Amino acid sequence: EVQLVESGGGLVQPGGSLRLSCAASGFTFSTSAMSWYRQALEKGREWVAAISRAGGITNYADSVKGRFTISRDNAKNTLYLQMNSLKPEDTAVYYCKALISTDNYWGQGTQVTVSS
Repeated sequence: EVQLVESGGGLVQPGGSLRLSCAASGFTFSTSAMSWYRQALEKGREWVAAISRAGGITNYADSVKGRFTISRDNAKNTLYLQMNSLKPEDTAVYYCKALISTDNYWGQGTQVTVSS
Protein backbone atom coordinates (compact mmCIF):
# COMPACT_ATOMS: atom_id res chain seq x y z
CA GLU A 1 0.00 0.00 0.00
CA VAL A 2 1.35 3.39 -1.00
CA GLN A 3 1.71 5.72 1.98
CA LEU A 4 2.87 9.34 2.07
CA VAL A 5 3.08 11.00 5.46
CA GLU A 6 3.85 14.71 5.69
CA SER A 7 5.25 16.34 8.81
CA GLY A 8 6.99 19.52 9.91
CA GLY A 9 4.17 22.01 9.59
CA GLY A 10 3.28 24.52 12.26
CA LEU A 11 2.92 28.17 13.17
CA VAL A 12 5.74 30.50 12.17
CA GLN A 13 6.17 34.26 12.06
CA PRO A 14 6.59 36.10 8.75
CA GLY A 15 10.18 35.85 7.61
CA GLY A 16 10.66 32.56 9.39
CA SER A 17 11.53 29.11 8.10
CA LEU A 18 10.10 25.61 8.20
CA ARG A 19 11.22 22.29 6.78
CA LEU A 20 8.53 19.88 5.67
CA SER A 21 9.15 16.16 5.26
CA CYS A 22 7.21 13.49 3.39
CA ALA A 23 7.97 9.90 4.39
CA ALA A 24 7.16 7.46 1.59
CA SER A 25 6.51 3.73 1.73
CA GLY A 26 4.83 0.99 -0.27
CA PHE A 27 6.52 1.79 -3.59
CA THR A 28 9.97 2.27 -5.07
CA PHE A 29 10.55 5.87 -4.06
CA SER A 30 13.62 6.38 -6.24
CA THR A 31 11.67 5.66 -9.42
CA SER A 32 8.94 8.23 -8.79
CA ALA A 33 8.93 11.93 -9.54
CA MET A 34 7.66 13.83 -6.52
CA SER A 35 5.92 17.16 -5.98
CA TRP A 36 4.65 19.48 -3.29
CA TYR A 37 1.27 21.17 -3.55
CA ARG A 38 -0.62 23.45 -1.20
CA GLN A 39 -4.20 24.45 -0.61
CA ALA A 40 -5.23 27.59 1.21
CA LEU A 41 -8.62 27.95 2.84
CA GLU A 42 -11.40 28.25 0.24
CA LYS A 43 -8.92 28.04 -2.62
CA GLY A 44 -7.95 25.33 -5.08
CA ARG A 45 -4.91 23.12 -4.75
CA GLU A 46 -1.79 24.86 -6.10
CA TRP A 47 1.38 23.25 -7.37
CA VAL A 48 4.47 24.44 -5.45
CA ALA A 49 7.51 22.46 -6.57
CA ALA A 50 8.60 19.26 -8.28
CA ILE A 51 11.71 17.10 -8.33
CA SER A 52 12.88 14.39 -10.68
CA ARG A 53 13.50 10.80 -9.64
CA ALA A 54 17.21 11.24 -8.99
CA GLY A 55 16.80 14.78 -7.72
CA GLY A 56 18.81 16.45 -10.44
CA ILE A 57 15.94 18.48 -11.88
CA THR A 58 13.75 20.78 -9.83
CA ASN A 59 11.01 23.25 -10.73
CA TYR A 60 9.18 25.86 -8.70
CA ALA A 61 6.09 27.99 -8.89
CA ASP A 62 6.93 31.65 -9.39
CA SER A 63 5.35 32.47 -6.04
CA VAL A 64 7.96 30.44 -4.13
CA LYS A 65 11.01 30.60 -6.40
CA GLY A 66 14.10 31.73 -4.51
CA ARG A 67 12.49 31.04 -1.13
CA PHE A 68 11.63 27.33 -1.18
CA THR A 69 13.89 24.38 -1.95
CA ILE A 70 12.65 20.89 -2.79
CA SER A 71 14.97 17.94 -2.23
CA ARG A 72 14.87 14.22 -1.67
CA ASP A 73 16.85 11.48 0.01
CA ASN A 74 16.24 8.26 -1.89
CA ALA A 75 18.15 6.24 0.71
CA LYS A 76 15.66 7.41 3.35
CA ASN A 77 12.57 7.38 1.08
CA THR A 78 11.90 10.97 2.10
CA LEU A 79 10.96 14.15 0.28
CA TYR A 80 11.67 17.59 1.76
CA LEU A 81 10.57 21.17 1.31
CA GLN A 82 12.74 23.84 2.91
CA MET A 83 10.71 27.03 3.20
CA ASN A 84 12.48 30.29 3.98
CA SER A 85 11.33 33.92 4.13
CA LEU A 86 7.80 32.75 4.75
CA LYS A 87 4.92 35.11 4.06
CA PRO A 88 1.34 35.12 5.34
CA GLU A 89 0.20 34.13 1.84
CA ASP A 90 2.14 30.87 2.23
CA THR A 91 -0.42 29.77 4.80
CA ALA A 92 -1.98 26.54 3.55
CA VAL A 93 -2.14 22.80 3.95
CA TYR A 94 0.88 21.35 2.19
CA TYR A 95 0.67 17.99 0.42
CA CYS A 96 3.26 15.75 -1.16
CA LYS A 97 2.40 13.84 -4.29
CA ALA A 98 3.99 10.78 -5.88
CA LEU A 99 3.67 10.01 -9.56
CA ILE A 100 3.73 6.22 -9.81
CA SER A 101 3.42 5.05 -13.41
CA THR A 102 0.50 7.21 -14.53
CA ASP A 103 -1.23 7.47 -11.14
CA ASN A 104 -0.99 10.22 -8.54
CA TYR A 105 -0.88 9.44 -4.83
CA TRP A 106 -1.32 12.06 -2.13
CA GLY A 107 -0.44 12.39 1.50
CA GLN A 108 -2.85 13.67 4.13
CA GLY A 109 -1.24 17.10 4.34
CA THR A 110 0.41 19.23 7.00
CA GLN A 111 -0.77 22.69 8.03
CA VAL A 112 1.56 25.66 7.70
CA THR A 113 0.42 28.93 9.23
CA VAL A 114 2.44 32.11 8.80
CA SER A 115 1.26 34.77 11.19
CA SER A 116 2.54 37.25 13.72
